[in-house]
Amino acid sequence: MSTGIVTASYIIASILFILSLGGLNNQESAKRAIWYGMAGMFLAILATLLGPGISNYLIVIAMIGGGAGIGYAVARRVEMTEMPQLVAALHSFVGLAAVLIGLNADVELSTVTALKTSGVTLADADLTGFALSLFKKTIVEISILKVEILLGIFIGAVTFSGSLVAFGKLAGSVDGKPFKFPGGHLLNLAGLLFCTFFGFLYLQGSGIWTLILVTLISGLIGWHLIMGIGGADMPVVVSMLNSYSGWAAAAIGFTLENDLLIVTGALVGASGAILSYIMCAAMNRNFISVILGGFGGAVVSQASIDGEQVAIDAEGVSAALDDADNIIIIPGYGLAVAQAQQAISELTKRLRSRGKNVRFAIHPVAGRLPGHMNVLLAEARVPYDIVFEMDEINSDFPETDVAIVIGSNDIVNPAAQDDPDSPIAGMPVLECWKSRQVFVSKRGQGTGYSGIENPLFFKENTRMFFGDAKSSLNKLLALID
Repeated sequence: MSTGIVTASYIIASILFILSLGGLNNQESAKRAIWYGMAGMFLAILATLLGPGISNYLIVIAMIGGGAGIGYAVARRVEMTEMPQLVAALHSFVGLAAVLIGLNADVELSTVTALKTSGVTLADADLTGFALSLFKKTIVEISILKVEILLGIFIGAVTFSGSLVAFGKLAGSVDGKPFKFPGGHLLNLAGLLFCTFFGFLYLQGSGIWTLILVTLISGLIGWHLIMGIGGADMPVVVSMLNSYSGWAAAAIGFTLENDLLIVTGALVGASGAILSYIMCAAMNRNFISVILGGFGGAVVSQASIDGEQVAIDAEGVSAALDDADNIIIIPGYGLAVAQAQQAISELTKRLRSRGKNVRFAIHPVAGRLPGHMNVLLAEARVPYDIVFEMDEINSDFPETDVAIVIGSNDIVNPAAQDDPDSPIAGMPVLECWKSRQVFVSKRGQGTGYSGIENPLFFKENTRMFFGDAKSSLNKLLALID
């Protein structure tokens, strides 16, 4: 396949990736968007394999086949509750790939430089692909290449180690509380300065040992950076690491002179940055404050709460639903943990068959991943047209007879509006307490992921429907025809 055809294929693949991103803006077009992305990736891989300068096909095909097989097996086994940590793990692979490609590029550069120094001509060198491109570069172009290698390795190492920590926190194998060494911010700054120093030595002609040190130090920065962010800020962290992985891919694209990697990396990097901004706005958080150390995990000081939590059983909830006309359901991570999406879908179906207006309210940071609740509801075949974002439905709560909160805490916490000293003060929340009645399905009386007590649970119009969400909903379904 000629270079021109490869370039044309890359352009088509880029268009498919753009269509894929654009189609993910709503549930109805998301499935088609996924197929666009898959088609674009297939075309990109095929064009690369058949392009000029590619050899060792058996090794390449074996690696692709092995990776595809492992990916398929893992994806088949992962539950929807584990999707956030899977995404974090996949980000780490991108970072690791950027590091390995950067180190390999330097090894290749050293080999080609040695050939040129020994007086070998281009005609005698018998080089192809990346090595041939390196042989043709001028001194200035090689200096630019080294900067690209440095950036790719630095961003990649930060992404790799940071994503592993995010995976651990989301999976529960790493404590969700923020952790920093004494003088944490200064340590991160010192690490950055060391990376800059060794990077300067690399540009001056020092060996690959400088790149290895940059890799180790930037990996420690990524580890320390994400360890210092609390569990409640994990949705922002996931989207932020998504952005990092994109910029790492773009940097490596410049290194390899691969236009598709540059375009794809820029798309991922930009979309991840925009999503991080949206997440921060939804939590009333400053992006820099999240990166430098968020909240979450530790119990924090807050205003005292009067009253007590009043429990209700399935019969009481069923009676209230019988009398209700307008019902809003608010899903959270507890719904995912209990795998109660099918039960809530069946409840919705039965209530709607009785002529009741049932809708879902989705907060932008519900769950452990942006869009997590939308995916769960789609999986359970909840109709798209009754699922609303917070801004679309928040004003309807005063006219709502019953609000059902399932496994949510921080996103329905009135302290965000009423307590200026609360860590979530100013965070936009779903104002479900304005409904006539609120039922909260919750395992127990503990606080949410951020460790903040919720005054909603103590309000006069709130009743606590204690127990596992799936079991509680199944008891409720038995009472509703």
